[in-house]
Amino acid sequence: MGPLTAACQRLQCRRSVDTVDSFQGQERDIMAITLTRSNPQGEIGFLSDDIRLMNVGMTRARRKLLLVGDSSTLCRHPFFVELLAYVTGVGGYRTSHQIGKQT
Repeated sequence: MGPLTAACQRLQCRRSVDTVDSFQGQERDIMAITLTRSNPQGEIGFLSDDIRLMNVGMTRARRKLLLVGDSSTLCRHPFFVELLAYVTGVGGYRTSHQIGKQT
């Protein structure tokens, strides 16, 4: 059982998978947002188009927010540079290697 599944069972929460826009006006105990852009050119495509969507997604979490993405690609955009600096500053940043060692 993975950490997200275990946390969800402890909180007795329901699972919803949908687009960020569908969560407008709602909250969830745990929000997991995947930022799937990863390429040698550092292009993040549509992720740079509307930072409002990131704000909506990140503010829907009551207890835990999980962001999964390639930090070297995402940090080509100023918003994600600031976000990563904040997350690192509060001790929330983990590399895939660190997560792999925990399981």
